[in-house]
Amino acid sequence: MLSLFERFESNVRYYCRDFPVLFKRAEQSFMFDVENKRYIDFLCGAGSLNYGHNHPYIKAAVIDYLQSDGIMQSLDLHTEAKSQFIDALQTTILAPRGLAYKQQFVGPTGANAVEAALKLARKVTGRSSVVAFTNAYHGVSLGALATTASAGKREAAGVALGGVTRLPYEGFLGGSRDDDARYVEAMLTQAGNGVDAPAAIILETIQGEGGLQTASAAWLARIAAVAKQIGALVIVDEIQTGCGRTGTFFSFEGLPIVPDLVCLSKSLSGIGLPLSVVLIAPEHDVWTPGQHNGTFRGNNLAFVAGRAAIELWRDEAFLGNLRSNVDRLDARLHDLARTYGHARPVLKGRGLMRGIELPDPSLADKIKLEAFRRRLVIETCGPEDSIVKLMPPITVEAEILDEAMDILSAAVGAVLGAAPASGRLDRRRVGEPELFDRDLAHPELLDLSGHRHRELRGELPVARDLERRDPAGAERGELFVVE
Repeated sequence: MLSLFERFESNVRYYCRDFPVLFKRAEQSFMFDVENKRYIDFLCGAGSLNYGHNHPYIKAAVIDYLQSDGIMQSLDLHTEAKSQFIDALQTTILAPRGLAYKQQFVGPTGANAVEAALKLARKVTGRSSVVAFTNAYHGVSLGALATTASAGKREAAGVALGGVTRLPYEGFLGGSRDDDARYVEAMLTQAGNGVDAPAAIILETIQGEGGLQTASAAWLARIAAVAKQIGALVIVDEIQTGCGRTGTFFSFEGLPIVPDLVCLSKSLSGIGLPLSVVLIAPEHDVWTPGQHNGTFRGNNLAFVAGRAAIELWRDEAFLGNLRSNVDRLDARLHDLARTYGHARPVLKGRGLMRGIELPDPSLADKIKLEAFRRRLVIETCGPEDSIVKLMPPITVEAEILDEAMDILSAAVGAVLGAAPASGRLDRRRVGEPELFDRDLAHPELLDLSGHRHRELRGELPVARDLERRDPAGAERGELFVVE
């Protein structure tokens, strides 16, 4: 039956090449093939199914709407479904977080939101160029593709991709956090830099396709300050990081940055229906009527599903489960990294958008395929696909999360094999041997990812000492393995 896809579907198909089965149905964390074999889905539609497949509450709202003959497509006409979505987003998500945004509904994809945001920033400022970062991914339509860094994606454009100044994301240069930020500041503020003043700086707080590089609070604060100094808007691409993926609705919550424009899509509808929104600071809403549009900006079924998904954020049980899942996944990743420390794994990402970087890119691919053989669906990411990427449903049950991590650990073991820890910190991984001049009493590992720095088995003095002596290294978000 799969030969039909070979014969009639374009060569551009991608994910199905690694997962060559015929899926038929899905529920919550599971997909089932035509033989009723069960697969745990930690790919989640590349982040478009944060609430899992067919979440009962969201599905019920969709079924009720269909059975009531609700309007399906309305362009930008006023509808009850749209008004309820707007109100839910405003009262449940934006207002409680002190965010004052207007909502622009664009075409159905995340790239449509990026295109609209770039276009609006240029209109607001009267400038033409934008700043985007190394390893960024913002979509593959031409405007979004110009900001995307992937050579493989860019080479398909067929035209010059201009209007973008590429600057290094935090950690790209391999130096300190201060050096990374200082380079961006110099290129955008110092006389003689040769860079046209940008309309906007577009960024991801975690680079979803670019390797799960995680921006530190300090770096983001410096970028926001530079943008303000030069009169550029800040666009935060929340297409993959938003809607709870990092443990909070927005990935920038608690960070020192308030975007001028926010791009939302993927899991915004909560059930996989296409829906895309640009959140606009009111002073920047300078569109004239009809100046930017899209036929499918009035997807009312997605409005209904999205409103139901947002209502989940009022439920303390949902929020508590989300927090527990973040902690549980974090602990299981530490267990796995300690077990296979001889392979020099580096934990990446934040919340429920996590990954394991390996020095040999082929290992990540082998682990992905071995996991699938054991019926766990995951992907790889990064410029060399060297990172095993995990995006479980944020609603996943604890026992299913554990089952998936057991499968992943077995897959890693099948590919890597295991070796005992010897109790000495791997200095080569750090690049600053003078900081690591003592043996550890236990075969531990230090997790310096995100903004929490701790030892798995307790805050040993060496962990606190490292954090004090190398705060910049801690902010870079790497896991240094003890061997």
